[in-house]
Amino acid sequence: MYEDKTLKCKDCGADFVFTAGEQEFYAQNGFTNEPKRCKACRDAKKNGGAKREMFTAVCAGCGGEAKVPFQPRDDRPVYCSECFAKRNEH
Repeated sequence: MYEDKTLKCKDCGADFVFTAGEQEFYAQNGFTNEPKRCKACRDAKKNGGAKREMFTAVCAGCGGEAKVPFQPRDDRPVYCSECFAKRNEH
C-alpha cells in the first residue's frame, strides 16, 4: 500500500526517505502532512530551540542572586530556586 518516498529537507536541502513504515505510522495517527525536515534537522530543531533569555534579580528571601526567565518588576518579589521551593512546600 505505501512505498518509500524521497523528500527534500526544507532546512538543509538534503534528500531523505519517508519510508513506507513511517507513512503507515503517520496515517494511523491521523497526521496528514508529510515531514518537511530530515531526521538530523528535526533533532536539531527539537534540541536546539530558541533559548530563553534569563534575567538576574536579587532574591527577596535570602538576598542572593536569582536567575529568572522573565523581566523582574519592582512591585513583585523574586525568589531564587531554593527560596521559591521552600515557599511552595506547604
